[in-house]
Amino acid sequence: MYRINENYLKLPGSYLFSTIGKKVAAFSEEHPQASIIRLGIGDVTQPIVPAIIEALHHAVDEMGCAKTFHGYAPDQGYEFLRKAIAENDFQARGCDISPDEVFVSDGAKCDSGNIQEIFASDLKIAVCDPVYPVYVDTNVMAGRTGTYDAKTETWSDVIYMPCTEATGFVPELPKETPDLIYLCFPNNPTGAVLTKDQLQRWVDYANSRGAVIIYDAAYEAYITEENVPHTIFQCEGARTCAIELRSFSKNAGFTGLRLGATIIPKDLKCGETMLHSLWARRHGTKYNGAPYIVQRAGEAVYSDTAKVQLKEQIAYYQKNAQTIYNGLKDAGYSVSGGVNSPYIWLKTPDKMTSWEFFDFLLENANVVGTPGSGFGPSGEGYFRLTAFGTYENTLEAVERIKRI
Repeated sequence: MYRINENYLKLPGSYLFSTIGKKVAAFSEEHPQASIIRLGIGDVTQPIVPAIIEALHHAVDEMGCAKTFHGYAPDQGYEFLRKAIAENDFQARGCDISPDEVFVSDGAKCDSGNIQEIFASDLKIAVCDPVYPVYVDTNVMAGRTGTYDAKTETWSDVIYMPCTEATGFVPELPKETPDLIYLCFPNNPTGAVLTKDQLQRWVDYANSRGAVIIYDAAYEAYITEENVPHTIFQCEGARTCAIELRSFSKNAGFTGLRLGATIIPKDLKCGETMLHSLWARRHGTKYNGAPYIVQRAGEAVYSDTAKVQLKEQIAYYQKNAQTIYNGLKDAGYSVSGGVNSPYIWLKTPDKMTSWEFFDFLLENANVVGTPGSGFGPSGEGYFRLTAFGTYENTLEAVERIKRI
């Protein structure tokens, strides 16, 4: 008789955003007249900019002609896109990353979940707390996290690095040595960042301990401060200890198109084995590549025209972030984030739990956010709001929250 992967049964409840979706759907059914403003899931609302749409149309036309039709994409992605990524995101910042170290994918979420497959099943992982749930949940599915303690909401074999108000919402180097270290900066959910010197310290630590950093740079386009690195490869020694995950979702609005990239330097080795080779084997076996038309759209992201248009679009979301930050601060809330990030992290009022505040906002302001406890135990007592709504809805949401 067949058996199932019982690690899935260890997962407590459903995925965070699935739970939120169900609660909002139930509220909407009971209150059909309610005008709900969703500032929970980090989905963009502004349309894809004209320069990228033009590239999409051109690529679609190519698919309708025998001479320019494209079928399966190359395993690592088309060279035109890998070259654009390497040149613009890395080489332009003085980082030694070549196109053949870039693996094109359908998004950072999938890559952040799949990357753990190339590592041994008994490795010790370290995560920031609070943290993007995918990092932990996919390691649970792989049987790498031990047993779950419902009282503390922690896993026995996971090293948690608390990111609290006392630490400036950034992690401290762990006392117990991990094998894999997950870092996401600008951070989801807190909006915190690491300076160049702070990130260099993590690179030095990983190299000295023989650890690998999985670095999620999905929100780097929102960095405004000069001393904050846009990529971990701006740090000396990162080529021998880091894998970077990139996304087109938040910088170019590709949440519906799906496009991302994972960068694995060939200098990153376990003994004589390049992790680049392992990921190439996994990529070629389990993935058929992002569609040609989407990869052409990705290439267009780096055109001069698109850069101008995207800068304006990111400024739109940054204005939303400042609107939420300033509005809630004026209303007496304790808030952070929003400067180098599209996320605002706030303390829940009146000692409410994260989920109590979720229900309170939904019922009294018809505003949806994300409970901090859904990101880990150190997120309890906090709440995340996203700046990816429309400006009009953002203003209205802030006014509603102020009135309750």
